[in-house]
Amino acid sequence: MSNHQPNAIPEAVLRELAPHGALRAAINLGNSVLAQRQPNEEKLTGVSVDLADALGRQLGVPVEHVIFDAAGKVFEALAEHRWDVAFLAIDPTRGEQIAFTPPYVLIEGAYLVRADDNRFQCSADLDRHGVRISVGNASAYALFLGRTLEHASLESHLTGHDAFTAFLQSDLDATAGIRQVVEAYAANNPELRVIDDSFMTIRQAIGVPKAHSAALAFVTGFIAAQKTQGRIADSLERSGQSAAKVAP
Repeated sequence: MSNHQPNAIPEAVLRELAPHGALRAAINLGNSVLAQRQPNEEKLTGVSVDLADALGRQLGVPVEHVIFDAAGKVFEALAEHRWDVAFLAIDPTRGEQIAFTPPYVLIEGAYLVRADDNRFQCSADLDRHGVRISVGNASAYALFLGRTLEHASLESHLTGHDAFTAFLQSDLDATAGIRQVVEAYAANNPELRVIDDSFMTIRQAIGVPKAHSAALAFVTGFIAAQKTQGRIADSLERSGQSAAKVAP
């Protein structure tokens, strides 16, 4: 990939998006809708990987994929200046330190419960006293549930996978997560089922550090063009995630 910087890219944009000469893109492998790595392979795939690489090409700089296994860890790494752009869900708490583009993909948050637990037929049924729900720490759905649940309690774990394991191995009532992820868990375990309705819509976007206004304007235009040109839909299809919806 060329290191030549096109004349069309304003200096302020390059200074904010590639201050070290490369675009450092935070990739969250904890969200398998957005990014995947096949077992025993180094190569990354997925829509966030494709978008990061396309953004680097447009800027004319190399791309460094900075890998995380949970969205909460991506957010924490902001304080250490470990990335220049991140692929995260829009959330008010994150928005205090991160500026977001409009969303490019919409995914659903869903509950996973035990198949024989007849107390829970819809998402609202879980918000009752004594119900304990396992979540990945500082994930978009954990932040949302922390604001909106009135009676149920949350138990946080380092990653979404850790939350699922804790649910299986303890007397927790449910675990929350991205619908495609919890459906994959249920498909491999007939003793589990996914609640039919979703408790939230997760709006995936590109984020940059809050003060980086030139970077935000540039990536906002970039993501709009990627949606209009059909490239996000194509990327989701290639990575086997066509159930996710391109944001309007």
